[in-house]
Amino acid sequence: MFVIPYPVIDPVLVSFGPFAIRWYALAYIAALLLGWRYCTALAARWQAAGMPVASARDIDDFLVWATIGVVLGGRVFYVLFYNLSYYIDHPAQIVALWHGGMSFHGGAAGVCVALVLFCRQRRLKLLRLADVIACAVPIGLFLGRIANFINDELWGRPADVPWAMVFPTGGPVPRHPSQLYEAFLEGIVLFLILFFLQRRDGARAHPGTLTGAFLLGYGCFRIICEFFREPDLQLGFLLGGVTMGQILSVPLVIAGVALIFYARRRQPVRA
Repeated sequence: MFVIPYPVIDPVLVSFGPFAIRWYALAYIAALLLGWRYCTALAARWQAAGMPVASARDIDDFLVWATIGVVLGGRVFYVLFYNLSYYIDHPAQIVALWHGGMSFHGGAAGVCVALVLFCRQRRLKLLRLADVIACAVPIGLFLGRIANFINDELWGRPADVPWAMVFPTGGPVPRHPSQLYEAFLEGIVLFLILFFLQRRDGARAHPGTLTGAFLLGYGCFRIICEFFREPDLQLGFLLGGVTMGQILSVPLVIAGVALIFYARRRQPVRA
Protein backbone atom coordinates (compact mmCIF):
# COMPACT_ATOMS: atom_id res chain seq x y z
CA MET A 1 0.00 0.00 0.00
CA PHE A 2 3.04 2.28 0.29
CA VAL A 3 4.38 1.54 -3.20
CA ILE A 4 4.00 3.89 -6.17
CA PRO A 5 3.30 2.01 -9.42
CA TYR A 6 6.17 2.25 -11.87
CA PRO A 7 4.97 4.19 -14.94
CA VAL A 8 5.92 1.74 -17.67
CA ILE A 9 7.06 3.70 -20.74
CA ASP A 10 8.22 2.00 -23.91
CA PRO A 11 11.97 2.72 -24.28
CA VAL A 12 11.35 2.96 -28.03
CA LEU A 13 9.59 6.18 -28.99
CA VAL A 14 8.90 5.13 -32.56
CA SER A 15 10.21 2.42 -34.87
CA PHE A 16 10.43 2.02 -38.63
CA GLY A 17 11.03 -1.61 -39.42
CA PRO A 18 14.46 -2.52 -37.99
CA PHE A 19 15.19 1.11 -37.13
CA ALA A 20 14.07 2.50 -33.80
CA ILE A 21 14.26 5.89 -32.12
CA ARG A 22 14.85 5.37 -28.41
CA TRP A 23 14.34 7.77 -25.53
CA TYR A 24 17.90 6.99 -24.43
CA ALA A 25 19.35 8.32 -27.70
CA LEU A 26 17.01 11.30 -27.73
CA ALA A 27 18.16 12.24 -24.22
CA TYR A 28 21.77 12.47 -25.42
CA ILE A 29 20.81 14.43 -28.53
CA ALA A 30 18.60 16.84 -26.57
CA ALA A 31 21.30 17.29 -23.91
CA LEU A 32 23.92 18.22 -26.50
CA LEU A 33 21.62 20.63 -28.36
CA LEU A 34 20.25 22.33 -25.24
CA GLY A 35 23.72 22.50 -23.71
CA TRP A 36 25.07 24.03 -26.91
CA ARG A 37 22.41 26.76 -26.94
CA TYR A 38 22.94 27.49 -23.25
CA CYS A 39 26.72 27.76 -23.73
CA THR A 40 26.18 30.13 -26.66
CA ALA A 41 23.94 32.32 -24.52
CA LEU A 42 26.40 32.35 -21.61
CA ALA A 43 29.34 33.18 -23.90
CA ALA A 44 27.40 36.09 -25.39
CA ARG A 45 26.44 37.35 -21.93
CA TRP A 46 30.01 37.19 -20.67
CA GLN A 47 31.19 38.91 -23.85
CA ALA A 48 28.76 41.76 -23.18
CA ALA A 49 30.15 42.01 -19.65
CA GLY A 50 33.66 42.48 -21.02
CA MET A 51 34.90 38.92 -20.34
CA PRO A 52 35.16 37.17 -23.72
CA VAL A 53 35.14 33.38 -23.74
CA ALA A 54 34.83 32.18 -27.32
CA SER A 55 33.03 33.17 -30.49
CA ALA A 56 29.66 31.71 -31.40
CA ARG A 57 31.40 29.77 -34.17
CA ASP A 58 33.85 28.27 -31.67
CA ILE A 59 30.95 27.13 -29.48
CA ASP A 60 29.24 25.64 -32.54
CA ASP A 61 32.37 23.75 -33.57
CA PHE A 62 33.02 22.45 -30.07
CA LEU A 63 29.64 20.70 -30.10
CA VAL A 64 31.11 18.10 -32.47
CA TRP A 65 34.21 17.67 -30.29
CA ALA A 66 32.07 17.33 -27.16
CA THR A 67 29.83 14.73 -28.81
CA ILE A 68 32.82 12.58 -29.74
CA GLY A 69 34.30 12.99 -26.26
CA VAL A 70 31.07 12.04 -24.50
CA VAL A 71 30.44 8.95 -26.60
CA LEU A 72 33.99 7.61 -26.70
CA GLY A 73 34.89 8.47 -23.11
CA GLY A 74 31.59 7.30 -21.68
CA ARG A 75 31.71 3.97 -23.47
CA VAL A 76 35.40 3.27 -22.82
CA PHE A 77 35.04 3.90 -19.08
CA TYR A 78 31.95 1.70 -18.88
CA VAL A 79 33.71 -1.14 -20.68
CA LEU A 80 36.89 -0.85 -18.60
CA PHE A 81 35.48 -0.17 -15.13
CA TYR A 82 31.99 -1.64 -15.08
CA ASN A 83 31.85 -4.78 -17.25
CA LEU A 84 35.26 -5.59 -18.70
CA SER A 85 34.96 -9.39 -18.47
CA TYR A 86 31.70 -9.36 -20.46
CA TYR A 87 33.11 -7.24 -23.27
CA ILE A 88 36.26 -9.36 -23.46
CA ASP A 89 33.98 -12.32 -24.20
CA HIS A 90 31.66 -10.27 -26.46
CA PRO A 91 33.81 -7.60 -28.15
CA ALA A 92 31.19 -6.91 -30.84
CA GLN A 93 28.89 -5.54 -28.11
CA ILE A 94 31.27 -2.66 -27.37
CA VAL A 95 29.78 -0.64 -30.24
CA ALA A 96 26.17 -1.56 -29.35
CA LEU A 97 25.45 1.79 -27.68
CA TRP A 98 21.72 1.37 -28.16
CA HIS A 99 21.76 -1.28 -25.43
CA GLY A 100 22.92 1.32 -22.92
CA GLY A 101 26.09 1.26 -20.88
CA MET A 102 27.67 4.69 -20.55
CA SER A 103 29.76 6.12 -17.72
CA PHE A 104 29.39 9.78 -16.81
CA HIS A 105 32.92 9.82 -15.40
CA GLY A 106 34.20 8.58 -18.74
CA GLY A 107 32.10 11.07 -20.66
CA ALA A 108 33.48 13.86 -18.49
CA ALA A 109 37.04 12.65 -19.11
CA GLY A 110 36.36 12.52 -22.84
CA VAL A 111 35.03 16.07 -22.86
CA CYS A 112 38.05 17.26 -20.85
CA VAL A 113 40.43 15.78 -23.41
CA ALA A 114 38.39 17.30 -26.24
CA LEU A 115 38.37 20.66 -24.44
CA VAL A 116 42.15 20.74 -24.01
CA LEU A 117 42.79 19.82 -27.65
CA PHE A 118 40.18 22.26 -28.92
CA CYS A 119 41.51 25.18 -26.88
CA ARG A 120 45.06 24.47 -28.00
CA GLN A 121 43.97 24.42 -31.63
CA ARG A 122 41.88 27.60 -31.38
CA ARG A 123 44.18 29.32 -28.85
CA LEU A 124 41.37 29.87 -26.38
CA LYS A 125 41.55 30.25 -22.61
CA LEU A 126 41.01 26.73 -21.30
CA LEU A 127 39.52 27.49 -17.89
CA ARG A 128 37.27 30.23 -19.23
CA LEU A 129 35.68 27.93 -21.80
CA ALA A 130 35.61 25.06 -19.28
CA ASP A 131 33.55 27.24 -16.94
CA VAL A 132 30.94 27.82 -19.62
CA ILE A 133 30.78 24.13 -20.56
CA ALA A 134 30.52 23.08 -16.89
CA CYS A 135 27.43 25.24 -16.41
CA ALA A 136 25.63 23.30 -19.14
CA VAL A 137 26.57 19.76 -18.12
CA PRO A 138 23.75 19.37 -15.51
CA ILE A 139 21.25 19.64 -18.37
CA GLY A 140 22.65 16.43 -19.81
CA LEU A 141 22.79 14.78 -16.41
CA PHE A 142 19.11 15.49 -15.81
CA LEU A 143 17.98 14.15 -19.20
CA GLY A 144 20.27 11.14 -18.94
CA ARG A 145 18.87 10.08 -15.57
CA ILE A 146 15.31 10.49 -16.83
CA ALA A 147 16.26 8.22 -19.74
CA ASN A 148 17.65 5.68 -17.24
CA PHE A 149 14.30 5.78 -15.43
CA ILE A 150 12.38 5.19 -18.67
CA ASN A 151 14.76 2.37 -19.59
CA ASP A 152 14.02 0.67 -16.24
CA GLU A 153 17.73 0.56 -15.37
CA LEU A 154 20.03 1.72 -12.59
CA TRP A 155 17.23 1.44 -10.04
CA GLY A 156 17.78 1.82 -6.33
CA ARG A 157 18.22 -0.43 -3.35
CA PRO A 158 15.27 -2.08 -1.57
CA ALA A 159 13.29 0.50 0.39
CA ASP A 160 10.19 0.91 2.54
CA VAL A 161 9.66 4.62 1.87
CA PRO A 162 6.19 5.71 0.64
CA TRP A 163 7.55 6.62 -2.81
CA ALA A 164 9.30 3.27 -3.41
CA MET A 165 8.61 1.57 -6.75
CA VAL A 166 8.60 -2.00 -8.01
CA PHE A 167 10.67 -1.93 -11.20
CA PRO A 168 9.86 -4.61 -13.81
CA THR A 169 13.50 -5.75 -14.00
CA GLY A 170 14.19 -5.25 -10.29
CA GLY A 171 12.15 -8.13 -8.96
CA PRO A 172 9.12 -7.91 -6.65
CA VAL A 173 10.93 -5.78 -4.06
CA PRO A 174 10.04 -2.07 -3.76
CA ARG A 175 13.08 0.07 -4.47
CA HIS A 176 14.31 3.63 -4.31
CA PRO A 177 13.75 5.45 -7.63
CA SER A 178 17.41 6.47 -7.46
CA GLN A 179 17.42 7.67 -11.07
CA LEU A 180 15.03 10.44 -10.01
CA TYR A 181 17.18 11.29 -6.99
CA GLU A 182 20.14 11.74 -9.32
CA ALA A 183 18.10 13.72 -11.84
CA PHE A 184 17.10 16.11 -9.06
CA LEU A 185 20.47 16.54 -7.32
CA GLU A 186 22.92 16.17 -10.21
CA GLY A 187 20.61 17.86 -12.68
CA ILE A 188 18.28 20.46 -11.19
CA VAL A 189 20.08 21.39 -7.97
CA LEU A 190 23.55 21.47 -9.53
CA PHE A 191 22.27 23.51 -12.48
CA LEU A 192 20.76 26.10 -10.15
CA ILE A 193 23.94 26.32 -8.06
CA LEU A 194 26.04 26.99 -11.15
CA PHE A 195 23.42 29.30 -12.62
CA PHE A 196 23.54 31.63 -9.65
CA LEU A 197 27.31 31.35 -9.27
CA GLN A 198 27.97 32.33 -12.88
CA ARG A 199 25.95 35.50 -12.41
CA ARG A 200 28.45 36.71 -9.82
CA ASP A 201 31.35 38.77 -11.09
CA GLY A 202 33.66 37.09 -8.59
CA ALA A 203 33.14 33.66 -10.15
CA ARG A 204 33.61 34.92 -13.70
CA ALA A 205 36.72 36.89 -12.71
CA HIS A 206 38.44 33.75 -11.41
CA PRO A 207 38.43 31.23 -14.31
CA GLY A 208 38.17 27.68 -13.05
CA THR A 209 35.87 28.50 -10.14
CA LEU A 210 32.74 27.27 -11.89
CA THR A 211 34.45 24.16 -13.22
CA GLY A 212 35.70 23.37 -9.72
CA ALA A 213 32.23 23.98 -8.27
CA PHE A 214 30.76 21.57 -10.81
CA LEU A 215 33.30 18.83 -10.06
CA LEU A 216 32.84 19.26 -6.32
CA GLY A 217 29.04 19.38 -6.53
CA TYR A 218 28.68 16.43 -8.87
CA GLY A 219 31.14 14.32 -6.90
CA CYS A 220 29.33 14.95 -3.61
CA PHE A 221 25.84 14.42 -5.05
CA ARG A 222 26.88 11.22 -6.83
CA ILE A 223 28.43 9.82 -3.65
CA ILE A 224 25.21 10.58 -1.76
CA CYS A 225 22.97 9.05 -4.43
CA GLU A 226 25.08 5.89 -4.55
CA PHE A 227 23.90 5.09 -1.00
CA PHE A 228 20.40 4.65 -2.46
CA ARG A 229 21.36 3.09 -5.81
CA GLU A 230 21.77 -0.64 -6.31
CA PRO A 231 25.36 -1.32 -7.41
CA ASP A 232 25.91 -2.90 -10.80
CA LEU A 233 25.20 -6.61 -10.56
CA GLN A 234 28.51 -7.63 -12.10
CA LEU A 235 30.46 -5.49 -9.60
CA GLY A 236 28.47 -5.39 -6.37
CA PHE A 237 29.98 -3.60 -3.38
CA LEU A 238 33.70 -2.88 -3.30
CA LEU A 239 36.25 -2.09 -0.61
CA GLY A 240 34.14 -2.36 2.49
CA GLY A 241 30.75 -1.50 1.04
CA VAL A 242 31.48 1.39 -1.32
CA THR A 243 30.51 1.30 -4.99
CA MET A 244 32.43 1.94 -8.19
CA GLY A 245 30.49 5.17 -8.66
CA GLN A 246 31.66 6.43 -5.28
CA ILE A 247 35.27 5.45 -5.95
CA LEU A 248 35.29 7.28 -9.28
CA SER A 249 33.65 10.34 -7.68
CA VAL A 250 36.29 10.87 -5.00
CA PRO A 251 38.90 12.18 -7.49
CA LEU A 252 36.28 14.62 -8.81
CA VAL A 253 35.71 16.04 -5.33
CA ILE A 254 39.45 16.42 -4.75
CA ALA A 255 39.98 17.99 -8.18
CA GLY A 256 37.05 20.36 -7.62
CA VAL A 257 38.38 21.63 -4.30
CA ALA A 258 41.90 22.00 -5.69
CA LEU A 259 40.67 23.87 -8.76
CA ILE A 260 38.59 26.29 -6.69
CA PHE A 261 41.58 27.09 -4.47
CA TYR A 262 43.80 27.48 -7.53
CA ALA A 263 41.33 29.81 -9.24
CA ARG A 264 40.75 31.96 -6.17
CA ARG A 265 44.46 32.40 -5.52
CA ARG A 266 45.11 33.80 -8.99
CA GLN A 267 44.75 37.46 -9.87
CA PRO A 268 41.18 38.22 -10.96
CA VAL A 269 40.52 38.87 -14.61
CA ARG A 270 39.25 42.40 -15.06
CA ALA A 271 36.45 43.20 -17.45
